[in-house]
Amino acid sequence: MRFTVLGPVEVVAPGSDAPGLAPRHRALLAYLLLHSGVAISTDRLIDAMWGPLPPDSARAQIQTTIAAIRRMLRASGADRMLATRPAGYVITPEPGQLDLDAFTGLIAEAPAPSGDPGDTVDRIRAALALWRGEPLADITAHYLQSARARLNGQLLTAVERLAELELARGRHDALIDELSVHAAANPLRERLCCQLMLALHRAGRQTDALHVARTFRTTLADEQGLDPGHAFGKLEQDILRDAPDLRPPVTAPARPQGINFLPYDVPDFTGREGELDGLIRLWSGNDGGVVTISAIDGMAGVGKTALAVHAGHRLADRFPDGQLFIDLQAHTAGQAPLDAGAALEVLLGQLGVPAAHIPASSADRAALWRSELSGRRVLAVLDNALGADQVRQLLPGSSRALILITSRRRLTDLDGAHALSLNVLPAADAVELFTAIVGDRAAAEPLAVLDVLQLCGFLPLAVRIAAARLHHRPRWTVAYLADRLRDQRRRLSELATAERGVAAAFTLSYEQLTVDQQRMFRLLGLQPGRDISPEAAAALADLPLERAETLLEDLLDAHVLSQHQLGRYTFHDLLREHALATAAAQEAPDAQRAALGRLFHHYLHTASTAIDHLYPEGRNRRPRIPAPDTPAPLPQDEAEAITWLDGERANLIASGQYAAEHDWLSHTGQLAATLHRYLLGHAHQADALVLGGLALRAARRSGDKAAEARTLIDLGQVHFWWHGAYEQAAEHYRNALDLAREIGDQGAAAGALQALAAVATRRREYDRAHDHCAQSLVLFRELGDRGGEARCLTDLGTVHERRGRYEDAHEHHRQALHVYRETGSRIGETIVLNNIGLLCQRQGRYDEARRRHHQALELSRRFDFPGDEAESLNALAEAARSMGDLARAAAEHDTALALAREFSYRPEQARAHDGLAHVHRDLGRIDLAHEHARAALDLYTALAVPEADEIRTFLTGLPPTADEPEPPVASTAGRPS
Repeated sequence: MRFTVLGPVEVVAPGSDAPGLAPRHRALLAYLLLHSGVAISTDRLIDAMWGPLPPDSARAQIQTTIAAIRRMLRASGADRMLATRPAGYVITPEPGQLDLDAFTGLIAEAPAPSGDPGDTVDRIRAALALWRGEPLADITAHYLQSARARLNGQLLTAVERLAELELARGRHDALIDELSVHAAANPLRERLCCQLMLALHRAGRQTDALHVARTFRTTLADEQGLDPGHAFGKLEQDILRDAPDLRPPVTAPARPQGINFLPYDVPDFTGREGELDGLIRLWSGNDGGVVTISAIDGMAGVGKTALAVHAGHRLADRFPDGQLFIDLQAHTAGQAPLDAGAALEVLLGQLGVPAAHIPASSADRAALWRSELSGRRVLAVLDNALGADQVRQLLPGSSRALILITSRRRLTDLDGAHALSLNVLPAADAVELFTAIVGDRAAAEPLAVLDVLQLCGFLPLAVRIAAARLHHRPRWTVAYLADRLRDQRRRLSELATAERGVAAAFTLSYEQLTVDQQRMFRLLGLQPGRDISPEAAAALADLPLERAETLLEDLLDAHVLSQHQLGRYTFHDLLREHALATAAAQEAPDAQRAALGRLFHHYLHTASTAIDHLYPEGRNRRPRIPAPDTPAPLPQDEAEAITWLDGERANLIASGQYAAEHDWLSHTGQLAATLHRYLLGHAHQADALVLGGLALRAARRSGDKAAEARTLIDLGQVHFWWHGAYEQAAEHYRNALDLAREIGDQGAAAGALQALAAVATRRREYDRAHDHCAQSLVLFRELGDRGGEARCLTDLGTVHERRGRYEDAHEHHRQALHVYRETGSRIGETIVLNNIGLLCQRQGRYDEARRRHHQALELSRRFDFPGDEAESLNALAEAARSMGDLARAAAEHDTALALAREFSYRPEQARAHDGLAHVHRDLGRIDLAHEHARAALDLYTALAVPEADEIRTFLTGLPPTADEPEPPVASTAGRPS
């Protein structure tokens, strides 16, 4: 993960699943990063964001923003980076993650002027290369102006230090354009102006130098009423009389360039600026007599050789004694890897050693190699290495040398080497590379270009091949190429250029794996998810966990797998297709299905265990999954359960989709029934609808009416709870009830009746709700279903509350709370606590109400129930307003609204807007009251609930001269638990 503030404020996360941040969130993140390692209080954050006039909701907005940042960090595996301390929030990036830290580190590490000025210049230029425009761009905040001024001051100080060194080296011509840009942007910077004047004068442009001086004098006088300092005046006079002291320093003649065996540097080399800067900084740290080694590793086609060669050309002038290159042929089709002796013969020949003087043995050649390099300043690229053993004898001894090694394997056992692992190109760099090859056609179809790049997986070799294919076919459009690549069966062949194609490169990598590694590679291509854990891989391959993990690490070191998150392994898209094609060719169909069967069984059994920890009261209503033959470690508590489910959710859904497409109907149905409570309660409603829809079709295809009825109830709950589509939900419930009665399934009938009672309560049809609940309660008790019984009890409590029968309501909620706590249902406990709080509000017991809502809020946050969190916040706000604490009510409604919007929870969005309309009316903010009331009316109308008429009446009474009654308190009745 990387953070940038020296330009647009951006977060570059390692995983594609990391959520993006809104500009307001990035502004607060940037402020924390500017003060990394320091605890910042909420009050200080409010002042930084809004200054002396913050909005009433400022504190709530800070909390919401911190929550959004935490979610982003958690999705990227960096949740510990942002901590809460007694003094406030503190963010602590790792070294190398923040561009500002890298900039200040490079500047601070630059050698003193008494050292090598070339090394100092390189460090400063590497630091300046981190700037990508105006610092803190694309955000707005009160602190922005002063922070940007400080950062720009640091930039100018570095520029002036660089200019001083370059002028001392006599490199004035190369400075003029650079200094002119900075001087134009900072016309009152005297030292910068003096350096530009001196550079112009030394370049023979005395008139231009004096023009710069006059412009500075005039600007300084006009804007600040001041005259320049003494040093400026002296320099101006010295330029007028062409003083000898201003002439360039006499420099020693450049050493003649040595031999250069580097291959051609492609003119359209694109991107990799961070990696190049790292290589330059790596060499800059060499203080003499030390061999610097960088081992560049990465998957086939990722551009290792191109980077090493390009870096070699960039650094060539620092190695006057020669630039060497050798292909060690580890992955060259039809060639065996070179042994050390043969490689040394080539390298010694490049140094000019006559063939007759090269010894016969490898050991003697290695000794001569070290002797020849002793005292020389040489750069050598050892390309296409098989492993550390192949290159160990090729390393110099005591020499000021830079050795760049490229390999598809991580050279973890090469002592002293600096590892540089290459990933695919960032999107912007890939677009630039593709456009450089294709030309105007790329610029005319930018969206199609992105399609092509996605289909190439941003792999440089694939991008180059696709671009070259298009370049040589003038009648093709970019969109046509994308359509051809979109057909996965032909994509790898489309990206082939004889022995140098993508498929050929992957085949060579595969052939150098062991037999066990090859089998794991093939089987991983079968799994339908995006990544895999060691436990899942063990099930897939029918191996002990330790052996599976070893093979995964071997494949990771060979760069046929990658790891974007600790403990999770994934393919590049093109490698995934290659693995699948290899599996199809080499694995029997029965073996493929058996492997997937083991994987699906692992997913189902582990998911069932995790759900039992989180929702124990519903255990009897879910399918029971037996333990697999090769059991894996299981979640041991609620925290481990939610971590496992969150980590595997995408893979679980993918397995359900794959099973539905390949007539694995039982897996899809069991998975949907198992995961429903988790998906529903944790705001994964889209996944719940997808998986539920597949399960419904599977049940109907197999004629399983019991499964059909239960799936209809599950789908209805998604529509009811999150979307507020009450009629659609009721239709599902009625159909489920008919099926349940037809086949005599009392459990499904009880669930459908309880769900229909929730719809009736929402529509204020309390008699019907009471009848449905009473029937459902009898059935659940006959079945011994404690969770279902508790749901009916709390729903009956809500009905009694609405009828004004408060004692009966309290008794039913009390009984429900007892059952939920007895069975360990956290979600059920949360719902009942909120309902008890609402009942207390009805009775005017607001302190007790807020206590209950706070308990519910703590549970919802602890166990990640975002819907319940929004409900608790809205309920807290309603109690606060009743107590006359309007500021707190506004803040809590604001936070609830932000949360409900984030998770598309429409009923609670309407409730928050309704509450805010009333609060702002009471505060005299009529415009805001109108705004929120209209938003609430739109939502209530879409939901088709009675509250629409009430908020419409409220609107007609604005401005607040009429004594309008408060709307009835909302309820969580009908929430599945």
